[in-house]
Amino acid sequence: MLNKKTTAILAAGTLAFGLVACGDSSDSGADAASGSDSAEIGNVILANGSEPQNPLIPGNTNETGGGRIVDEIFAGLVYYDADGEVHNDLAESIELEGDKTYRVKLKDAKWSDGSAVTAEDFVKAWNYTVANSLLASYFFEPILGYEEGVEEMEGLKVEDDKTFTIELAQPEADFPTRLGYSAYFPMHPSAYDDIDAYGESPISNGPYKLVEWNHNQDATVVPNEEYAGEREPQNDGVTWVFYAQQDAAYADLLAGNLDVLDAIPDSAFSTYEDELGDRAVNQPAAIFQSFTVGESVPHFSGEEGKLRRKAISMAINREEITSTIFEGTRTPATDFTSPVIPGHTDSLEGAEVLEYNPEEAKRLWAEAEEIAPFEGEFTISYNADGGHQAWVDAVANSIRNTLGIEATGNAYPDFKSLRDDVTNRTIDGAFRTGWQADYPSLGNFLGPLYGTGAGSNDGDYSNEEFDKLLSEAANAGDIDAASESYNQAQEILLEDLPAIPLWYANVNGGSADTVDNVVFSWKSMPVYTQITKQ
Repeated sequence: MLNKKTTAILAAGTLAFGLVACGDSSDSGADAASGSDSAEIGNVILANGSEPQNPLIPGNTNETGGGRIVDEIFAGLVYYDADGEVHNDLAESIELEGDKTYRVKLKDAKWSDGSAVTAEDFVKAWNYTVANSLLASYFFEPILGYEEGVEEMEGLKVEDDKTFTIELAQPEADFPTRLGYSAYFPMHPSAYDDIDAYGESPISNGPYKLVEWNHNQDATVVPNEEYAGEREPQNDGVTWVFYAQQDAAYADLLAGNLDVLDAIPDSAFSTYEDELGDRAVNQPAAIFQSFTVGESVPHFSGEEGKLRRKAISMAINREEITSTIFEGTRTPATDFTSPVIPGHTDSLEGAEVLEYNPEEAKRLWAEAEEIAPFEGEFTISYNADGGHQAWVDAVANSIRNTLGIEATGNAYPDFKSLRDDVTNRTIDGAFRTGWQADYPSLGNFLGPLYGTGAGSNDGDYSNEEFDKLLSEAANAGDIDAASESYNQAQEILLEDLPAIPLWYANVNGGSADTVDNVVFSWKSMPVYTQITKQ
């Protein structure tokens, strides 16, 4: 949501991820993993997580710390299975009328307090997200009448308690696919009485309901007895333990004090598959990792900025870093998306800027120096609780050794503090970014991160031609035609480099012998509802 998403993963995302910041074990985290409180609840699955950046409001959650919880306690119109296939969840039907209007009919469904989920619950939540410019408001841009801060979008009409219509401003090839993303979840009518209080203790309509959130320590969900959908939990709940370091989480997994881990620390890359055996996971996932240099950073705008961005990109030896630091669990990036997404290509025009070429990097940097001399140091900010120091140091060393400039990592103690400074635009330098897909589309990696004004556009990039191609892709008649436009848009990104692509991530995780039926999805998350505890 990588910034997804800026994934805290590595998240965004993620990833907004961003992407994912997978947690570590402060002393309190370790106690939470093995203490008696969780055991008293029953067969609760113990999994790694990270402190959510914000209260658990679907339209204001774009990182994986909060995202993994929101996805379990809310249900939308559709959901994605482990392979990324779309299934109806609360929607009885979603039918296209004409070329840009969808009629949605709801199944009988209830909130965890026993009240009915209605069409108004969806429409009001979507309008609220846009009216209050929440982080996910960009996802509603296709709807007729969308405008930043508008109170109500004219394209949303409630017909009765079970029916509403969605009229788009133009046809969108993948719009129904998007509806499983958390931005499109409904909220209970009581949410608007005190939105922050609701975010601390939401009324659920998903497979689970939140029963406890100990900030900076852990969060626990238990099955929601009112949920009647297909994602019925096969366990007594999930406790996400917020670790401060991934090494501590992995140690707990080996000791049986943690059931499931979705991020192996780099210190264990060479050993974890032997140590976990058939409970180890190393499979492709929809995760893209990068670092971003904001448009306002001195020396990184205009023609000088283009030269420096290309020089820095070509100064990074991705092949060496992915083989030595990540032990082959990452693949050097050839674009801004992911190889597991339909329409991906590794032969985009301009992709040579992602190849290690020290001589060309030096030439480009020298050309930029003729415009204005660079002073100071080049920093890459990252969260120390996500296992990122080794690769940040390696990237900084590669840049330093190639360009002869001072390049260093800048560690933040945790993902939330990094994301807060990213959101507030107070970082003067580069910062770790990435994306963990919200839905299986090339456009999901492009529009939210680089579209003008998009909610996860952390670098404030804006290019009119890029935006035009996004619009063409959205208006395409089918996914193949959309992919062609999306890939043309990527070629603009390769010229401007609003972010520096690094590599694609596999999901590297595993489970203890305390649990069975552990499956990791296309977006690298465990399918929590399917896990059973022995």
